[in-house]
Amino acid sequence: MEASTEGIRALKISLFVLLATTVLQFAVVLFSGSVALLADTIHNFSDALTAVPLWIAFILGRKAATRRYTFGFGRAEDLAGLFIVAVVALSAIVAGWQSVDRLIHPQPLQNLGWVMAAGVIGFAGNEAVAIYRIRVGRKIGSAALVADGVHARTDGFTSLAVVLGAAGVMLGFPLADPIVGLLISAAIVVLLWGTVRSIGRRLMDGIEPDLVSRALEALEGTPGVLAVKRLQLRWNGHRLQGTAIVVVGDGSLSAAEDILHQADHRLRHALPKLDDMILSPSLRR
Repeated sequence: MEASTEGIRALKISLFVLLATTVLQFAVVLFSGSVALLADTIHNFSDALTAVPLWIAFILGRKAATRRYTFGFGRAEDLAGLFIVAVVALSAIVAGWQSVDRLIHPQPLQNLGWVMAAGVIGFAGNEAVAIYRIRVGRKIGSAALVADGVHARTDGFTSLAVVLGAAGVMLGFPLADPIVGLLISAAIVVLLWGTVRSIGRRLMDGIEPDLVSRALEALEGTPGVLAVKRLQLRWNGHRLQGTAIVVVGDGSLSAAEDILHQADHRLRHALPKLDDMILSPSLRR
């Protein structure tokens, strides 16, 4: 509950920061006509919108498990990730279409100094959001929030590309603006591919190998545990769940229970984001 509350707070603050950045950039677009800045503004707006489904997902994740959803509602974060993919893809299409249209029908740009200033504002806003989202995401164990922070950081660099486009126009190359717009669209596509891979792993119950290694080390280092026959881990939202079968020496049932209790304690120390873990003993044969 506490982790979800902190995640929601981070999304609220970053949402308002990005919306303010978008409004400032769009105002400059209206009186400058920069298609590169328009592409960056659209992208920043879509990035702001990605906070909404994550916000809803964190709220749903608080609900207790039911007879129908016996694992709870943590998977809502992964579904929010699918919405993020759709929004990012749409922003790439719109930005690319606007850039191609401006290449075919070039138009003079005005107030290039303001365009460059808007690009710097876009970078500053996105970088501030990226730092905040990544820090909170790592603290509460939300891969979706960390990924959204990395997304914002990439957006910041595309904002700097707008500055380069305006500088090119000032140096006498008017097509620099739509060309930079196309480059921004390409950057969005590259970012989209990385996001699709990350979300795909979560939907397929993919887990970071480092977490598996840390879990094995904790279990195998427990006194009385002879081996680990099976270990399964998966993310459910920003919390870990799993099962394991550990081989213990011959002894009483109470001795096996003590070993499992120690193993569970060590495991939770090694994996602070661990929520539910089922440990089953297997006697040595």
